[in-house]
Amino acid sequence: MSKTPSPATEAAPPRPAVGPDEAAAPASRRRRYALAVLCAASLMIILDGSIVTVALPAIQADLGFSPSGLTWTVNAYMIAFGGLLLLAGRLGDLAGRRRVLLAGLGVFTAASVLCGSAVTPAMLVAARFAQGAGGALASAVSLGIIVTLFTDPGERGRAIGAFAFTGATGAVLGQVLGGLLTDGLGWNWVFFINVPIGAAAIIGVVRLLPDDPGLGLRRGADVLGGVLVTAGSMLTVYTIVQIERSGWASARTLGLAAGAAVLLAAFVARQATAAAPLLPLRTLRVRNVWGANLVQLLTIAAMFGFQILIALHMQQVRGYSATETGLAMLPAAIIIGGLSLGVSARLIGRFGERTVLLAGLVPVLVGYAGLTRLPADGPYAVRLLPVMVLVGGFGLALPALTGLGMSGARDDDAGAVSGLFHTTQQIGAALGVAALSTFVAARADHLRAGGLAEAPALTGGHRLAFTVGTGLLVAAIATALLVLRRVPAGQKG
Repeated sequence: MSKTPSPATEAAPPRPAVGPDEAAAPASRRRRYALAVLCAASLMIILDGSIVTVALPAIQADLGFSPSGLTWTVNAYMIAFGGLLLLAGRLGDLAGRRRVLLAGLGVFTAASVLCGSAVTPAMLVAARFAQGAGGALASAVSLGIIVTLFTDPGERGRAIGAFAFTGATGAVLGQVLGGLLTDGLGWNWVFFINVPIGAAAIIGVVRLLPDDPGLGLRRGADVLGGVLVTAGSMLTVYTIVQIERSGWASARTLGLAAGAAVLLAAFVARQATAAAPLLPLRTLRVRNVWGANLVQLLTIAAMFGFQILIALHMQQVRGYSATETGLAMLPAAIIIGGLSLGVSARLIGRFGERTVLLAGLVPVLVGYAGLTRLPADGPYAVRLLPVMVLVGGFGLALPALTGLGMSGARDDDAGAVSGLFHTTQQIGAALGVAALSTFVAARADHLRAGGLAEAPALTGGHRLAFTVGTGLLVAAIATALLVLRRVPAGQKG
């Protein structure tokens, strides 16, 4: 007689095996969502750096800024942002990058409310300084989070490409959005728009990013190094932004520059002897790291100068409104976004970062060189649209540059390397605007004295500035060719 198996003894049907790809899928999705949050936070901060420029005339009219005082709505932000980046990056390594990111987003969002609510020039300038401080805390650790979150070379390349997309397009989109908000709702909304984005980013960080305890402040926070680099960086940016008023060779400029040089030299000396340096000098011995930072300094000086000057040319010479100016720059944003978001990572994986960087900089150089013969009038489709298309090559250059700049980062100092990369970016932007604006003013004054009307005189100034910017790009390409090394995908520079 056969025995009927009981439920307890009957073998259960085999469970389907879970492959490694299926097991890794939830973690991969979580990383992608976390990347989206980081990109949104970065986009908000980058937009704020450019969105304000279109609103400056409306801010001046409403709050009663003097012409010289108005520049401090931009300068206060740049000084705080550029001065605190390196310290903020190292603080992320020690105290935890997630905590520093949350603190930065909180400060930035709260300061945005104060900016939009400002009723006096002093209130707006103070709030902009606080915004810059919050932006520095958030920005300095973002790349460090990405390079530790995405360890696979292919995934990391795509993540850096997406992050670079927000940086490359955010500055241009800020012009578009700034024009629409200023003309439609008022200048206050170029700041209020940050509030819902910042709140959503904070929620996303809390829910999606793992809490990292950091190395611990007891590991050795280099307080003296932090004071030196923050003071030196802030004084460097301040020296640059006041050049237009004081002049390059004035006693004031030379004295400030000497003070900044002494502070930064003291910082480097401190890093060579400190037990726990703020910026380990071994990172600067990686050729692709210091080379990429130098290329970035030159490239951003040219590109940020282009962004500001071409917008001024369209409004002051061609009579475009704020909205028309933003829309005229939209083709560059679209091309930059398309290249940096999808195309760049695939090309970098196949040809390497150095090759893709050069491939992106060459069309930018061609477009920039065309502006050296910029006329005061003429149809947009013929005179300006081709330039917008060519500078779209920046969408290839920036992701490659970002990968090279982070190539020497380790898990324990990724924040410091990220802070350094963002610092050179800010100093390049400040230097580009100060230098090119000075050339515009000097040349335009000379042409007016010779009898030219306002529009042709300004155009002459813009041509000279774009000639200088072309020289900066030539220097960037030469540096990339001579200094940067081609590194196979997945290897460090």
